[in-house]
Amino acid sequence: MDISVLFYVIIGILLLQFTIETVLDLLNAKKFQDPVPEGLQDVFDKDAYRKSQDYKQANFKFGLVSGIVSLAVTLGFLIFGGFDWIDTLARGVTEHPIGVALLFFGMIFVGSDILSTPFAYYQTFVIEEKFEFNKTTKKLFFIDKLKGWVMTAFLGGGILALVIWFFMEVGSDFWMYTWALITVFTVFINLFYSRLIVPLFNKQTPLEEGSLRNKIQSYARKVGFELQHIFVIDGSKRSTKANAYFSGFGKTKRITLYDTLIEDLEEDEIVSVLAHEVGHYKKQHVVYNLLASVMITGLTLFILSLFINNPEVSTAIGVETPSFHAALIGFGLLYSPISQITGLMMNAISRKFEFQADNYAKKTFASQPLITSLKKLSGKSLSNLTPHSAYVFMHYSHPTLKDRIENLRA
Repeated sequence: MDISVLFYVIIGILLLQFTIETVLDLLNAKKFQDPVPEGLQDVFDKDAYRKSQDYKQANFKFGLVSGIVSLAVTLGFLIFGGFDWIDTLARGVTEHPIGVALLFFGMIFVGSDILSTPFAYYQTFVIEEKFEFNKTTKKLFFIDKLKGWVMTAFLGGGILALVIWFFMEVGSDFWMYTWALITVFTVFINLFYSRLIVPLFNKQTPLEEGSLRNKIQSYARKVGFELQHIFVIDGSKRSTKANAYFSGFGKTKRITLYDTLIEDLEEDEIVSVLAHEVGHYKKQHVVYNLLASVMITGLTLFILSLFINNPEVSTAIGVETPSFHAALIGFGLLYSPISQITGLMMNAISRKFEFQADNYAKKTFASQPLITSLKKLSGKSLSNLTPHSAYVFMHYSHPTLKDRIENLRA
């Protein structure tokens, strides 16, 4: 195997990223034993706080082990020609570029998922079970896996086939057609995710008539938010953790409440959470995030088009026969530092948007119910109240609980 300079660049990127992530995790772990911040003492009692510290430690150790294994497997695959071996197997079945690519990525996906399944199983049935979060049965765990495989094969395989067909037809200009395809797909998913994807995994039922529904609809009318669809999702069949989310645009928009959220919060607290979600909609955050995602995708695809025909990008991962699919893997690894930078920017914008949505809820409803709901949800999920600032900067899409409550009380 003729090793290119880009091969060593990829190895360096992987090692550097692992080092940075490990240092951040260690810095964050050192904060686990810090006292509860001022103003958050009512989130946990003494026993619950000790439990939250144990939960954080368990996840930290698990993440460290799984990260080391992932790095070792990736490096081993690169160094010992794993990608070339899979490419050879795929070419032994068919020589058609689309067929080879689908088999190539299919084998990588299946192999990766088989290796990661024991870790996912351990996290679900050991860690989450130990801390009383898990409600998933073993049968449901593997059914979810199977459904995930089918969806990936259908959606991922279909999009990949179209992208390679664009490349075969128009060459380097494929990026424009791919950009249009992904944009349409992204908008479609945003519009119909709750109607098409969620039902494959969860049952959704309209929120029944009663006090809670009346309060939600009364608030929606007050702020001029047309809302016809309020659903409850059976999140409790997988976890005790609570959530709520907003999806869709225009007449397709809907609010979905986890049944655990309804169980854990008072009615005014639930309305305050929804007021926060309405704030995102009113402030156009959904549109801004969608546009930012589309623009970043376009930039990435344009840069990809400049490198996709360079044989060295394929040989960088040890594949002897240059191809679109091999270059796609090589480019993805080489581009990952830029992806992290754009991710940092999106996280910073997201944290700003969260403050704005909180402010909207405070202005149009009330701050105290949102404060108590945030505290209850954080306490219920044993969340980290003392994260390291560097870890927050790199990974948090939401402000810390302390910062959000200080903002709401300001």
